[in-house]
Amino acid sequence: MSLLVIENLSKIYKSKKKTIHALDNISLEVEKGDFVTITGPSGSGKTTLLLTLAGMIKPSSGKISFNDFHIEKASDRRLAGYRKKNVGFVMQSFALIPYLTALQNVMVPLSLVNSRSSIQKSKAKKVLEMVGLEDRIYHLPKELSAGQQQRVAIARALINNPSVIFADEPTGNLDPALSGEILKTFKEINSNQKITILMVTHSPQAAEYGNKNIRLCDGKLI
Repeated sequence: MSLLVIENLSKIYKSKKKTIHALDNISLEVEKGDFVTITGPSGSGKTTLLLTLAGMIKPSSGKISFNDFHIEKASDRRLAGYRKKNVGFVMQSFALIPYLTALQNVMVPLSLVNSRSSIQKSKAKKVLEMVGLEDRIYHLPKELSAGQQQRVAIARALINNPSVIFADEPTGNLDPALSGEILKTFKEINSNQKITILMVTHSPQAAEYGNKNIRLCDGKLI
């Protein structure tokens, strides 16, 4: 069953001097439960594709449907609802709030949800256990290794039970051993939770973790 259907998707940036086709007429389908890795050289459109599918960048043309919800036509309010309900995002830089504990960082997305603090705390503890950080929940980011910080970021992405996680170079700041740990965590989430993952990576080794790989070059699917 198709979760995401992308048809003739293009994103064009124009300046006085030149026109850049960041995405050039891309069509593909992502099935529910897929682990899709997106590779290609720098500047090929990988991150632009991810941000467009997450409803964070408006396409210039084309269609994107998520379970029959048309992302390209949606208002900002409806896109915010789409992300809140369906999307988890993991970035290369971790993007943790330095003065909050691991538990508090994971609870941040729940601040938008009208539920009791005790329920939010219980959910956050559960996802931190899921990523193997049950003994680090009260540590600040500076007290955690890079790999542990990225697992906090993954737990934060999981907290609202998303249908899909978009991960942009999630192992880019990690050494090979820590990269392997994070990739195994993603694989377990994909296998055990049946959460669809789209992951941008430069690493051929990381790309092998997906069941599908797409490659971009100059904004085109090749």
